Amino acid sequence: MKKILKIFFSAIVLITILFLARTMYSEYNLEKVISACVFAKKQTSSIEEAKQICADKFKK
Repeated sequence: MKKILKIFFSAIVLITILFLARTMYSEYNLEKVISACVFAKKQTSSIEEAKQICADKFKK
């Protein structure tokens, strides 16, 4: 019985850690994607316009 409780507790802790990591780094990943998009588009339009287009495209 103790072994099952240990496994269950470990699974809960792991799921919580993964959820927190996803929440903390999602904004970082979005910023990197927008930066890459702006870099690619800045040759065709102004930087502010490219930033707005990329932000609209990738934000959900």
